Amino acid sequence: MRARLVLLGSKGGPAIRPGGPSPTASLLEIGDRTIVVDCGLGVTRGLTDAGVSLKALHLVFITHLHSDHVLELGPLIHTAWTAGLATTVTVFGPPGTRDYWQGFLQAMRFDIDIRIVDEGRPDLRQLVDIVEFQQGEVLREGGLTVSALRVDHPPVTECFALRFDHAGASVVFSADTAYFPPLADFARGADILVHEAMLAEGVDRLVARTGNGARLKEHLLASHSFAGDAGRIATAAGVGRLLLNHLIPADDPAIGAADWVAATRKSWAGALTIASDGLVVEIADDSSA
Repeated sequence: MRARLVLLGSKGGPAIRPGGPSPTASLLEIGDRTIVVDCGLGVTRGLTDAGVSLKALHLVFITHLHSDHVLELGPLIHTAWTAGLATTVTVFGPPGTRDYWQGFLQAMRFDIDIRIVDEGRPDLRQLVDIVEFQQGEVLREGGLTVSALRVDHPPVTECFALRFDHAGASVVFSADTAYFPPLADFARGADILVHEAMLAEGVDRLVARTGNGARLKEHLLASHSFAGDAGRIATAAGVGRLLLNHLIPADDPAIGAADWVAATRKSWAGALTIASDGLVVEIADDSSA
């Protein structure tokens, strides 16, 4: 298996609009593992479009419990089960992830029970292992190391950047965060830093279109990073490539890739990619050579 990163959903926030991108979800294939990072609306279709067999679903990581990162976690696993999943899926998430999963199982109890009897399926409740993590090392297995760093995303306190290291290759996901200088140390030397990004000129139009006025704008400014902030982190960390993701706004017709590039180039001179749904980035993983 080649090492690659696929952006399944590239927008920040839970709303979807005609012709626009999907909320946050990513596929990381590294070290012969298929890893899903965040499960915003559309993740299941995104995985199948990326050529992933749902019944091979194995590792899922959730950065925090905002709906645009976790809404389709249950439906993804359930759909994989109906597609033939018969092996254990391990879900790593912040405190509260187990409650989410138990709530989903309760909501789908009738369907799960009847399919076990009527279709001879294994019990879905026995196929999922929930691991709630805190800051520090999350997983070390077969050459893959996953680490977490608590970032600044008020009012959510349990929000974590994630770093994946395998065979000399490293990918870091910032999660949702305001400008957070400690993230630079966490991402030091990574091949790819996937960092959320916001454009100031799009915030007022987004707020006007969405509603909630001043309160929504206050949240965005306190809890998210501008593109230039992402560039500052990438520069301080010395990463190989900065990939702007979780774009706010991602579906403003007056904003294009050139606007994101211009804002980021004020603080970052290295390799730069602007996320879009379905974008594939190859990773130089020594084990795949």
